[in-house]
Amino acid sequence: MNGMQGVLDACRHALADCLQPRVLALSLLPVLIIVAGAWGFGYFYWDGALSWAHAWLAGASLLQGFWSWLRSLGVGHAEAVLAPLLLVLAILPLLVLAALLLVALLMTPALLGLVAGRRFPGLERRRGASFVQSLLWSGGTTLAALGALLLSIPLWLVPPLILVLPPLIWGWLTYRVMAFDALAAHASAQERRQIFHRHGGRLLAIGIACGYLGAAPGVVWLSGAWFLALLLPLTLLAVWIYTMVFAFSALWFLHYCLAALQALRAGDAPALPRGPG
Repeated sequence: MNGMQGVLDACRHALADCLQPRVLALSLLPVLIIVAGAWGFGYFYWDGALSWAHAWLAGASLLQGFWSWLRSLGVGHAEAVLAPLLLVLAILPLLVLAALLLVALLMTPALLGLVAGRRFPGLERRRGASFVQSLLWSGGTTLAALGALLLSIPLWLVPPLILVLPPLIWGWLTYRVMAFDALAAHASAQERRQIFHRHGGRLLAIGIACGYLGAAPGVVWLSGAWFLALLLPLTLLAVWIYTMVFAFSALWFLHYCLAALQALRAGDAPALPRGPG
């Protein structure tokens, strides 16, 4: 593979694959799950939950002064208005989290099958990592990234570093997790170590780019906090964008890593001594 040209080539393939009907259909799955979950909750539990939220707001001792102040301004029964909003703000994040976790589990194998089947049909699957190993790797890497974030917080007070350190750490996390998953089925453990050693810098660059892309859904969702009437549709839009970003990121790593593995097996890289990774 030829340096950054391989990164750009994998990016081009990933963008093209994002337009595949199969990928677009999968990207709509979390939106449908949230809509179905919201309808089911509303049909079976909304009235009871709303009564509980209204009673809790009206009886909360800490809020009595606030209600009295609103009544002095001529605003009565504000708790009746806030109760449904409180429920939506409490339930929506749970629905979003459940939908995204389900899609992550369903989407990754589908995307792997798409890339491997269309572009690398002859690439042997050597299964260098099991599902349990993948979970342990992801968990350990995530803990390391969270620790690095916590340790780096004091440095965020230096204005340029807050724009550099968090994306760098999240980019490293993205690269380590997604590259591992991209190679788990096809590469042996030794081949995976070789690719991480040889292509680590470019994989990190892909991870940082994906990290910046991942900020887009948050911007869309936060705009819903300013326009509460649009909270649900903007949340659905943000979830769809997040799913597409996830799909694009996974496809980018899959195309790059499998191309690197193919080149490695063709004799394009020297063997490295065994080591951790």
